[in-house]
Amino acid sequence: MEYYSTEKKAPKVDLRTAVTEGLAPDRGLYMPERIVPLPEWFFKEMESFTFREIAFEVAKCFFGEDIPEADLQEIVFDTLSFDAPLVHVRDSIYSLELFHGPTLAFKDVGARFMARLLGYFLAKQNGRVNVLVATSGDTGSAVANGFFNVPGIHVYVLYPKGKVSEIQEKQFTTLGHNITALEIDGTFDDCQRLVKSAFMDDELKKQLTLTSANSINVARFLPQAFYYFNAWARLPEKDKKVVFSVPSGNFGNLTAGLFAKRMGLPVHRFIAANNRNDVVFEYLKTGEFKPRPSVATIANAMDVGDPSNFARILDLYNHDVDAIRADISGTRYTDEDIRETLGRIYQETGYLLDPHGTTGYQALEDNLQPDEAGIFLETAHPAKFTETVEGVIGKGNVPMPERLENFLRNERVIDSLSASFETFKAYLLEHAE
Repeated sequence: MEYYSTEKKAPKVDLRTAVTEGLAPDRGLYMPERIVPLPEWFFKEMESFTFREIAFEVAKCFFGEDIPEADLQEIVFDTLSFDAPLVHVRDSIYSLELFHGPTLAFKDVGARFMARLLGYFLAKQNGRVNVLVATSGDTGSAVANGFFNVPGIHVYVLYPKGKVSEIQEKQFTTLGHNITALEIDGTFDDCQRLVKSAFMDDELKKQLTLTSANSINVARFLPQAFYYFNAWARLPEKDKKVVFSVPSGNFGNLTAGLFAKRMGLPVHRFIAANNRNDVVFEYLKTGEFKPRPSVATIANAMDVGDPSNFARILDLYNHDVDAIRADISGTRYTDEDIRETLGRIYQETGYLLDPHGTTGYQALEDNLQPDEAGIFLETAHPAKFTETVEGVIGKGNVPMPERLENFLRNERVIDSLSASFETFKAYLLEHAE
């Protein structure tokens, strides 16, 4: 399998190069040259498979030509040391709980897979890589913990000062060793800009081996297709049309779902659930994509004003807005909407949402048709946003998993930088290997 750039101005590369470089030389995002459909027998037998077994069959379609089957199985099975259960909430609405991994967020799947795949390649060539990752919250913790103490890899996590929750911050600022936390005086978009600029800087590329662990990396976003298949396998209402509602920030999660559909997963349609950062919602209405600075909300992991993975969606549909609209609709919710729905659903059903999953749930409640069954992605444990959630349902009502309590006991170790690329570049040249 070769990988091409969404900008179409760079040569195709193999999987190892796509993963270790992260971003193409023309600033485009790598895409697999083809999407391999899964065989009919797989869909007939999928209900009897475990999550790991489902993921392995999906992984073979992307990575099976480049990694020996036994090695790929080991990577997949080691990645998925946890489940992603489908939980009935009410009527024909189900929650795909993606918070059962080590950092209690959906990004554990992609981050752990990428860490193991990159470690596999490095072990073959005795190399060393500096991983740069911008985070608006959960990416940083998932990547930091996924790559923690992986030989040959040093991770630099860039996050916007004062714009992530305390628990999220503790999960990537307290590890030390091969994890460095960089507090940037700016927004998530500034952090993402710094990472992308680093990949394009000739001096940095000559002196350092850099890659990204954001969903711009194919090894981060493609494995997210695994849990779409797992959700469908667990759905009791397969006689209905299946709708996935995806809380959307950088759009890697939704892109993975679109890949799953192209691989044969019988998805009727997708809903992109946005907070006030709604540039894709506006695109679906107007046909014009107009990035703008992000604004802070209580669903902070979705606070993205220029979503990188939208370039992959445009490429997948040949920039045909009508074709995109046929598969994807959009919704937009304010902080007030999110608080109201989170509290109401907890009171009415006892099911506790996090702010991001709330947007996905609300989109289904507002748009699901009688002949449809809806699955929303519950992307993080509500305890990661205790202050916000308890502000809605009352103090003491959010269970705190022991894993999160352990992070909170530790002290932060951070370096603070401005949002200037020259400052960031100088820092890397001084500290990276």
